[in-house]
Amino acid sequence: QGQLVQSGGGLVQPGGSLRLSCQVSGFIPPNYGIGWFRQAPGKKDRVTISCIDGSRIYYAESVKGRFTISRDNAKKTVYLQMNSLEPEDTATYYCTTVIYDQDYGTCPVVDDYWGQGTQVNVSS
Repeated sequence: QGQLVQSGGGLVQPGGSLRLSCQVSGFIPPNYGIGWFRQAPGKKDRVTISCIDGSRIYYAESVKGRFTISRDNAKKTVYLQMNSLEPEDTATYYCTTVIYDQDYGTCPVVDDYWGQGTQVNVSS
């Protein structure tokens, strides 16, 4: 049974940067992509931020131009580089397995593998 192990996150001032990591441990179907979701304080839903599935990449409008997703296949790790952070980016961030939907350009979750969550706080 595979797992997703997250690292990174923390407290940063507005305009600062952080990098999140999501490492695959054990077996997860290799055709799955990895997506990043976040859950803002007091909100129930986890919102898609970005995903990478092979060569296909998706970004939510709210993070385009500021966040960059990448993967290192040798390390079985997907990264989310977050620049120009804003207080509105404060949330708990989760990585999960996804499959890119070409028809809609979105990243629906597949098979329910989730990382443990990482807190990102953007505050002065």
